[in-house]
Amino acid sequence: MQQSSTTPNDPELEAFNSGQLLVYPTEAVMGIGCDPDNQEAVFKLLALKQRPVEKGVILIADNYSRLLKYVDDNAIAPDKRTEIFSSWPGAVTWLLPKSRYAPEWITGKSNKIAVRVTNHPVVKALCEKLAKPLVSTSANLSGQAPAKTTAEARKYFYDSVYYIEGKVGERDRPSTIRDCETGKIIRE
Repeated sequence: MQQSSTTPNDPELEAFNSGQLLVYPTEAVMGIGCDPDNQEAVFKLLALKQRPVEKGVILIADNYSRLLKYVDDNAIAPDKRTEIFSSWPGAVTWLLPKSRYAPEWITGKSNKIAVRVTNHPVVKALCEKLAKPLVSTSANLSGQAPAKTTAEARKYFYDSVYYIEGKVGERDRPSTIRDCETGKIIRE
């Protein structure tokens, strides 16, 4: 019998696979996310954040190859590739052409998908363990300040989510969001 590379009773993996929302540290704030392919989990996250599905959400991963299912890589202009890929890993989220496999509950009404390759060690390790990207948005309620610690996140979500311990990175703001076609900064 072949042994799995993950522990059978890994609580993070069990939480993710069961559709729980995960709170974890990112480059600047605590993030909250889930499995991008689990529609029920994504809608639970959107309801908790009071965020309309039409706005779409960001996917983060430990490497670009984990995002390829969701991105139409062939539609990225050759003259933009160096700028995009040289910004990763890091705190730059790019709006890239979405693939036909990118669910609407991730992309909203857009023909693009927001993706980032993170350099935060906790999130990188989590994506490696899960072998998937994560939906990622700031851990806060609509109109409230993003949590910077697990303790702050607990004040918003109590025991309704699974917490992954760790410290946020040194950035003072969430990731910059840029459009791959125009290079325009959507959020600084």
